[in-house]
Formats: sequence, structure tokens, C-alpha cells
Amino acid sequence: MAIPELIDFRQERIRTLHFTWIAFFITFYVWFNMAPLASTILAKVNWLTKDHLKVLAICNVALTIPARIVVGALIDRFGSRIIFSLLMITMSVPAFFFAFGNSFIQLLISRLILGSIGAGFVIGIRMVAQWFPPKMVGRAEGFYAGWGNFGSAWAAMTLPWIALHFFGEYENGWRYALAINGGVSLAYGIVFYFLVRDVPRNGVTKAFHFKKAEKTQPMMVSSYRDLIQYLIWSFPLVGAMGILTWKIGLAVVDGAPILPQNILNLIYGILALIYIVHVIKVLQVNLPRLRAGIPEKDKYRWGNVAALNSTYFANFGAELAVVSMLPMFFENVFRNITNSEGNYIMTATLAGIIAASFAFVNLFARPLGGLLSDKMNNRKRTMLIYMFGIAIGFFFMAIISKYNGFDADGVRLLDPLFDGMWWLVVAVIITVVTSIFVQGAEGATFAIIPMIKKEQTGQIAGMAGAYGNVGAVVYLVIYSLVDDKTFFYILSGGALLSFIFCWIMLREPEGSFADE
Repeated sequence: MAIPELIDFRQERIRTLHFTWIAFFITFYVWFNMAPLASTILAKVNWLTKDHLKVLAICNVALTIPARIVVGALIDRFGSRIIFSLLMITMSVPAFFFAFGNSFIQLLISRLILGSIGAGFVIGIRMVAQWFPPKMVGRAEGFYAGWGNFGSAWAAMTLPWIALHFFGEYENGWRYALAINGGVSLAYGIVFYFLVRDVPRNGVTKAFHFKKAEKTQPMMVSSYRDLIQYLIWSFPLVGAMGILTWKIGLAVVDGAPILPQNILNLIYGILALIYIVHVIKVLQVNLPRLRAGIPEKDKYRWGNVAALNSTYFANFGAELAVVSMLPMFFENVFRNITNSEGNYIMTATLAGIIAASFAFVNLFARPLGGLLSDKMNNRKRTMLIYMFGIAIGFFFMAIISKYNGFDADGVRLLDPLFDGMWWLVVAVIITVVTSIFVQGAEGATFAIIPMIKKEQTGQIAGMAGAYGNVGAVVYLVIYSLVDDKTFFYILSGGALLSFIFCWIMLREPEGSFADE
């Protein structure tokens, strides 16, 4: 699929690809609509505090993990078209409630529910996989994910502008901007249902054939060993929810914890019960099949699923964590750098622009990862190269700075490893190259996922996608305990561990480069 083909709208698969990445784009446009307007909201709403906003930011990602698992199962059962439409339509409701909420509880509940829209990414993975042959699916998935992911940056670029230029004279201008944001989701959710279908027409019968799961249930495995792996890898998904609950419990609003200890204990108990029920359901679904014997044509390697869970933990999880701390890192490390006139040049704006480059390369880096996975004729090798590149990249990001004593609060100070503007330029280049590897690895991950087991693509993509959020949770908790330099070393180590795990566990799926 060359660039000219990407604009050949006579092909239905090309039209479907564009309609689908736009749907994903809109889900991220809505999901990340609070951060760009956070300072405006804080200034306009006198009963809202910074502590409130911190809690809302945590709530924004809390339900994304279970939502991706649930949505992954639903699309395997009902198809991507109807689930994508329903997600955008239903999530417009909490978007409106958040826009016009006039109490913290309203904002909290609506933000918590709205985090489920982050599951939109998983839906398009299966949709795109149904429309492109294996030999082209990598670049198609990469293009879908890279351009759709830009929705978060688009929210940051446009929502403050809309609030200022269209509703600047109104006290509640930010509310109208968010309402428009929700309206876009509602409108496109309706339109999307009529724009696409789940699969191409069969060239002979002109009939549809969507290869769906018989019912919504846990993943089916091929061996007792795979069953044990599945249960082990399911636990961190619930564990991450426990960590998020713990983080929310630490938040103090108006002088009191937002969640009393008895409520925290209740939530922990519910999470434990959810995992126990999941284990029981997995055993009920899989044990009878394993005893009866799995036909050879229905078998697949669960080790491939585990390997790709680890890669998405180490690449997308790292991306979410790094984007949240990178502006402050550059602002702190290069705080003393001056121009020829003696003026300090590292402002918050410049640091933000440099940090934005980490996310901006998504537009080409993620499609490139998928393209190389298609072209190198060995998807495992491509995956390994990218993961090793991430490990090296974060190692070099760690040595951008050096330790230089402590400040008055006992926090370790970081200075540039070398003096001069040239080192800032080198630091930016290191950052961009690292980002290319990080986001290329994301593209390479989802170039393999549709090959593992077609009927379970949604669930496999949902689990891997959820592990990206688990990675973000784990890395952000670690970041709260260490300095920036140590944090980059930890990210490098995480990528290296994933590289080793993939080297051992990942196998090239059969038919990875088939024409049909």
C-alpha cells in the first residue's frame, strides 16, 4: 500500500481505513479534552482546586483497562461497526455531563465513565484487519493507529482556541468548547454506522462473511500451559486497577481523603472478586474444550499474546508516562542555558514544544513500524529491533543529564551532561529518535496481533491495549518515587526485559505475509 493508494478513494478498503482512523481520532479527541482546558477550568470554577483536577486526571484512565477488555470481547461477537458507533454515541453523554457539571461529584462520575472511550483504539484494529491481507495489514494498522492517536494532540491544539475565539466573552466558554467536543463524537458515531461495513463483499457470492465468536466470553486457549499463562497475565489487569484505586485514595480534597478507608477496602474486595469470577469463567469455558481435545486448525500460541502484552507495556506504557514528564524534564535540566545576549531560553513554552515532538512523530513513526513489519519478511525480527532500539534510546535519554547536588528540599538537581546550545540540540535529536523507536514498536506490535487468531483479534488487541495502560500506571507510580535520570534507566530496562521475553516467547505467526 503506497502513498498514492492511500488517497485512492475508489477502493472501499481505503475509504474504510480513513473512516476508521477518523473514528479512533475522535475517541482520543474526546478522551483527552480536559487537560488542554485545565487551567481555564481552574480559573473559571471557584469551587474547583488543583487537588480536584489531579483526582479527575486519575479517573480519566481508571476504567480504560477494563473497557478495552470488555470492548475487545464485544467486537469479536458483534463486529466493529456497531460497537464503534455505540461507543462514540454513548460516550457523548458523559462528555456533555462533564461539560455542564456543576458539582465535583458530577465531574468525577462523568470523567470516570468517559475514560471508557479510550477503548476505541481496540475496535479499529479488528476492523482494519478484516479489510487488508496479511502482507499489508502492518502498514494499514500503523496508519490507522498513528493518525488516530493524533486526536489527543488535536484536542490540545484546538479546544483552547475554540473556547477563546468562539466563546471568549462567555464565562462558561470552556463548557461550550467541551460540549462541541462531545457533539462531534455523537454525530460521527451516528454517521460511522452508515459509512462502513465490517468486512468486504465476497467477490463471487456478493455475500458478507464476518468470522465472529459464538458468544461473548473469555479467550479460548489451546493447551493447559496456555491456560495457566492466561490466568497469570490476567492478574496485572486487575492489579493496575488496585494501584489506581490506591492513588485516588491518597488524594485529599477539602482536607479529607476522597475515598475513606472502608470504601477503599470495599473496592479492593470487589476487584479481588472480579478476578476470582474471571478465573472461574475462564476455567468453565476452557477446561471442557481442553479435555475434548483442540482441533489443530483452532490452535494458536498464547506465548505470542504474552510477548505482545510485554511489548505494549514497554512501549505505549512508556510513551504515556514520558509525555507527562518530558516538558518539566527539559525545563529543569536546561534551566540555566542562555543565548548570546545572556537571556534564559528554556521557557515552559519551548519545553512544551520539545516534548510535543515526542508525540508528533506518531503521524509517521507508527505507520513506519507497520510498514517495516510488512516489508522485512520477518515480523519477530522487526519487533526485536524496535524493542532493542527503545532500550538504547531511553539509555541515551538518561545520560542527557548529570547529577549536581541537591536543592533546599533535598531533591537531586540535574544539569546538562555538557554545556552549550549544541547539547540541547543533541538532546532533542535523542528524544525524537527514541520516540521513533517507541511508536514504531507500537505499530510493529499491532502488525502481529491480527495474525495470531483471527476470531479473537478483538480480545487479543484489547488485552495488549490494556497492558499499555497497565504500563503507564506502573511507570507513573515508579516516576513518583525516583528522579528523572533514574526513571529513564528504568524505562530502558523495561524495554530490554521485553526484548528478551519476546526473543524467547514470540514466534512468527503462520500466514503472516499471505496475499489474502
